[in-house]
This record gives sequence, C-alpha cells and structure tokens, in this order.
Amino acid sequence: MGMTVSAPGFYGPQGRSVRLAPSIPGLVEKFESFSYEGHRITNIEMESSAIAGLGGLLGHNAGTICCAIANRHRKEAFPDYKSRMKELVEFALEKV
Repeated sequence: MGMTVSAPGFYGPQGRSVRLAPSIPGLVEKFESFSYEGHRITNIEMESSAIAGLGGLLGHNAGTICCAIANRHRKEAFPDYKSRMKELVEFALEKV
C-alpha cells in the first residue's frame, strides 16, 4: 500500500521520454525517495487529476482508488490483476 501521484499526462509528466527529455530529470527517482508520515509513493497515474479538478469545479466530492498493475522500477507487469481489481472495487463500495 502506498500513495499515488497523479501526473497531468502519460509520457514526460511520468518521467518517460520519446523524442524529448522530461522537463524534470529524475522525476521517478524523486518520487521513489519521497515519504510522508511513513507512507511512500507507489503509483503514478494520469486520470485522477482531471477527475479531482472537474469534481471541484462542479462542487462534487471526488476521489480515486488505484490498483497498481505494474512495477516500473523493476520493469514488471502483473497480468493477473483482475481479481485484485475486483477486491478493490468491493472494498471501495463498502466504504462509500
């Protein structure tokens, strides 16, 4: 378990490069070394910033619960994530 960072895009904002270098070199490493009250960043995603922003503009409470399906640091993906996603959805619905 850990915190999620919401990046405003897929490539550069998540430390990736295609033809241009990211504007903040070493961004992923900075995320990996960050902690707050013992919690570490374990996930980077890009949809939640739009959901939170739009929800705020419309006066709604909005949130996101993420299920990590890959480990970028280890270059591993977890293809059998669907059962964990189902558990996460059930957990979230119980809390709402």
